[in-house]
Amino acid sequence: MTEMAAVPEKFRQAVAALAAPAPRPEIDVTEVRPPKRLAPWAYAVAAEANGPAGELATARLVLLHDPERPAAWAGALRLVVYLRAELDPELASDPLLPAVGWSWLTDALEEAGADAEVLGGTVTLTSSARFGDIAGPPRTHDLELRGSWTPREDGLEAHSVAFHQLMSSAAGLPPEGVALLDRRAAAREDA
Repeated sequence: MTEMAAVPEKFRQAVAALAAPAPRPEIDVTEVRPPKRLAPWAYAVAAEANGPAGELATARLVLLHDPERPAAWAGALRLVVYLRAELDPELASDPLLPAVGWSWLTDALEEAGADAEVLGGTVTLTSSARFGDIAGPPRTHDLELRGSWTPREDGLEAHSVAFHQLMSSAAGLPPEGVALLDRRAAAREDA
């Protein structure tokens, strides 16, 4: 980012709106260095969430601002998300998983009331096998979601809320206020 005096007011307001909603306690969000060459002004956050069964989801949300309003954006602001979520091996083989992963984003935007125009992206499934002296499980499965959209400029807080909801879905977190029972603890109490 350039000197603060040169930063457009619209971009400052957009950053403040994105930073306003607090994530739920299970999600850690931190400001990170944004990409430099995608737009004249950029802001980015990284997030990490651990789900109840140990699922891990990590993501970045990037706000881009170009006063020239690129035709492909249909606006002066653009949001870009990159999410990676670890998958259970059984879930990784589900042929509907790419559509489910994409629905995490579209549902989060809809539930948060975040208007998204020119929405597009990809969902990629990867499977990795470890060999030799590399630590970790012998096989891992991941879902990677990349998406971008043009937000309405007066509703960016809703897009931040949608990002937090996307993280919750990817990590397998229950809805806020709902507690999951530990099946092992419940079985010990029943015995």
